[in-house]
Amino acid sequence: MTQAAPPGSSGPSRGATDFTLGFLLEAMVAQRLLTPQQAQEVLAREPAARARVLKAQGGTGKDAARYDVSPVEVVAAFQIPAPGGRGVLDEDRVTEAAARAAGLAYRKLDPLKMDMALATRTVSRPYAQKHVLLPLERTEQGRLRVAVANPFDRELFESFHRLTGEPVEPVLSAKTDILRSIADIYGFKKTLAKAADDFGGANAQIANFEQLVSLSGTQELEASDRPVVQAVDYLLRYAFDNRASDIHIEPKRATAVVRLRIDGVLHPVYTLPAQVHPPIVSRVKMLARIDISEKRRPQDGRIKTERDGREVELRVSTLPTAFGEKVVIRIFDPETLVQDIAQLGFDPDEKGHFESWIDQPHGLILVTGPTGSGKTTTLYSALKAVAGPDVNVTTIEDPIEMVWDTFNQVQVQPKVGLDFAGALRHILRQDPDVIMVGEIRDAETAENAIQAALTGHLVLSTLHTNDALGAVARMKDLGVPAFLLAQSLLGVMAQRLLRRVCVHCSEEAVLTPDELLALEVPLPLLPGGVKLSKGAGCVRCRGTGFSGRTGVFEIVSTNREVRELIAREAPYEHLTQAARRGGMRTLREAAVRKLAQGLTAFDEVVRMTSAF
Repeated sequence: MTQAAPPGSSGPSRGATDFTLGFLLEAMVAQRLLTPQQAQEVLAREPAARARVLKAQGGTGKDAARYDVSPVEVVAAFQIPAPGGRGVLDEDRVTEAAARAAGLAYRKLDPLKMDMALATRTVSRPYAQKHVLLPLERTEQGRLRVAVANPFDRELFESFHRLTGEPVEPVLSAKTDILRSIADIYGFKKTLAKAADDFGGANAQIANFEQLVSLSGTQELEASDRPVVQAVDYLLRYAFDNRASDIHIEPKRATAVVRLRIDGVLHPVYTLPAQVHPPIVSRVKMLARIDISEKRRPQDGRIKTERDGREVELRVSTLPTAFGEKVVIRIFDPETLVQDIAQLGFDPDEKGHFESWIDQPHGLILVTGPTGSGKTTTLYSALKAVAGPDVNVTTIEDPIEMVWDTFNQVQVQPKVGLDFAGALRHILRQDPDVIMVGEIRDAETAENAIQAALTGHLVLSTLHTNDALGAVARMKDLGVPAFLLAQSLLGVMAQRLLRRVCVHCSEEAVLTPDELLALEVPLPLLPGGVKLSKGAGCVRCRGTGFSGRTGVFEIVSTNREVRELIAREAPYEHLTQAARRGGMRTLREAAVRKLAQGLTAFDEVVRMTSAF
C-alpha cells in the first residue's frame, strides 16, 4: 500500500490508496447511486475525466503534476443523473457517498456557521491549502473538528494532531468547497488586518474612492483604499451567493457585527475589528453616493451593480447609533423581485381571482401587509403581467426599488415638493393605462387614487393593515367616501411570506392534539390528501429545515354584496361574512392549507399568521 506523503514533502499530500476510484465506485454501486454498468464506464473513461478536471482548474502542462485529481472529482466530472431524477451526482453528492462509505460525517461547508477566527488561528493558509483541510469548530468533547477531502489520510491526521496538540475529529467535505472557503476566510482576514492597519484611528476618513456604482471599478485606487474595497466587495458577493435580502453592518462597543437576513431570518456572519467599521461604512456610503462626512443624521442612497451578468439594485440606509453608524443594505434582485404570477405561491382559485382583477380596464386593487411581506414583489409581478407595447404603465415609488424598462417610474422627492399625491395628479395628464402607487399614506393620495380608478385607469397600491378588510376601514379613515370606495374597489388582498420546508431534508410530520388546537382552524380536505412535512435540517438549508419562501394570501373580491355593504358602511363582521360567502380564506386558513400541502411547517404557520 502506498503511504501518504509526509507533511514536509512538496506538493499536495496524496491520500492512501484505500481512497481509490475503484473503492468509491464500489461504494456508490452498493448505495445504489450508480449501476455496475455506469461504474465500468467511469473506470474506462477515467483519463479523459481527469484531463477535463485539470483543464478546468488550469492545471495543464507542468502545472498538472501539482494538482491531485481526487476520485470524487473524477466521478463528479461525468455529471451522471442522480437516482429519482433529482439533479445530477455533483461533487457534493459524491462526497456525501464517500463519507458514508468511510464512516465519517459529511459536512457541506457554510461560512455562516464557520469560526473564522479559529480557522485562521489554528493553521496557516499555505498549510491549509497544501493539505486541503480547514478547522471548523471545537466539539463538546474537546476535539477539533476539521474538514478534509481525503477520508483515509491517517498520516495527515496524525501530523495535524502533532501540529496543534489537539485531538482531531475529521469530517468529509467537497474539495472545491474546502479550497474556496480557505480562499474566502484567509483572504478576508488578510483584507481586514490590512484595513485595520491602514485605518487605525477611530475617526479615520476615507477619501479618493472612485465614484462608481459598480463594486470593483477599473480605475486605480490608492494603496490604502484597496483593502476596504475588497472587504466590501466580498461582503456583497457573499450576500448574493447566500440569497440574502438584507445586509446589516452594526457597530458595537468594541467590534462591529455583520448579519444577513436569509428567508426572513437574521444570521450573524462576521465580527469585524472596531477600527475597520468607519472605513467600511464610508466605502458603502461612497458607492451609494451619499455624504460620507455626515454622520449625525440618517441618509439613504442606492447602488447598482451586476451579479451573474444581470443588474442588481442595492438600497442603502444609514442610522447614527450610540457606537457609530449602522448600515442596512437591502438587495433587490430582479429574479426574485419581479416574478411570474404563477411563482408567487397562489393556489389556482387565488390566482384566478387576482388575474381577474388585473385584467380589468379600470378600478382599484389594494395589497396589504407589514414591511417585508412581499407586497412590492406582488405589485411588480402584476405590472409585468399587464405591461406591453400597447399599455402605458406608470409607477410612483419611494424609493424606486427596481428599475424596470417596461415601466415609467417616478421617484417621490419631498424636498422639491413631489409627493405621492402631487405625482399622481401629474401622472393623470400623461395618458396612463395602469398606475402603481407605492403606498397610500394620506388623504390626498387616497382621494386621487380613487378618482384615477373611477376615470378609466387601473390603479394598484399598498396599505399597512393586518388583514384584507382592514383596508376598507383604513381608506374610510383617510376620508374616502364609502360610496366612491364601493364603486372603485376591485379587490383587496392581505399577504405574508412563509418559509418553505427544505426539499432536501423534508420528512413526514405528525401534529399533536395540542398543535391541532393551536391552529384554531381545521386541516382542509385536499384532493390529494393531507401531507404534513417538516425539515429535519441538512447542509443545504444550514440546519434550519427551511429553504426559500412562499406567499399566503387573504383575498376579498368585491362582488355585488360586498360593494353594497361597503357603500352602506356595514359593520366589519357583516363584511367578513359576505367575503367568506364569496370564497375568502383568512391568512391563517391559507397558511394551514400550505401546511396540509407539505409546503411549510406548523411553527411557521403559528409564527407568521394570526388565528383572529
